[in-house]
Amino acid sequence: MTTLSEIVDYTNDYLRVEEIEDWPNALNGLQIENSGKVSKIGAAVDVSTRALTAAAQKNIDLLIVHHGLFWPGLQTVTGSLRRQLKIAFENDLALYSAHLPLDVHPKVGNNAQLAAALGLKSTKRFLKEKGESVGLKAKTSMSRDVLIRKLKTVLRSPVKSFNFGPKQSRRIGIVTGAAGSEIYRIAEANVDTFITGEAPHWAAVAAEELEMNLILGGHYATETFGVKALAAHLSQKFLIPWEFLSCPTGL
Repeated sequence: MTTLSEIVDYTNDYLRVEEIEDWPNALNGLQIENSGKVSKIGAAVDVSTRALTAAAQKNIDLLIVHHGLFWPGLQTVTGSLRRQLKIAFENDLALYSAHLPLDVHPKVGNNAQLAAALGLKSTKRFLKEKGESVGLKAKTSMSRDVLIRKLKTVLRSPVKSFNFGPKQSRRIGIVTGAAGSEIYRIAEANVDTFITGEAPHWAAVAAEELEMNLILGGHYATETFGVKALAAHLSQKFLIPWEFLSCPTGL
């Protein structure tokens, strides 16, 4: 049986966890260890009581998430945190979190996977954050309407579009998650159609002023790709089954 340490060591190297700077509360890598063996991998966007309970019910002993246990910052082990830890400990469940290292990965990353799902070719990295280019952009001749239909299909959920840019998209930028507040920096990269998960109210006004298409696919929906792709990769590498745990937030 594959050991937890084997998977963690490989994943840390594969995602360059030690090299990529992130927000402190991301705490990338192994967040909870188990007794040391892994027979089934689970993938979820966020760690939560719901996700941990589902993992335990499905006999998952390694759960991979994008948003880990410590996003709220330093906290006492009471309430929800105590409940979550209790579920993990009682069910010998390990937890591995990968935030920015998973966003930017060229193969299993959220942006790379979404771009591939949309059929975008020859993408280039852009938008520096924490020393890494966190987004992808591509030249295209796809119409805006076709792009929106494709996005709805690959996300399997509604999208919100602010159609202030050209009807024929020429330069598409993708930054999954909550990157709407970066709209002015996106515009500086000569992007006319910006796809992200969510945005503040003022970003819609900015899109109109910038004459840019702003398309919001949902924070959760745009970040399901990376954990799925990583879990599938590890499943193939270590010959272990995996399963995605759907716990949408509505955002």
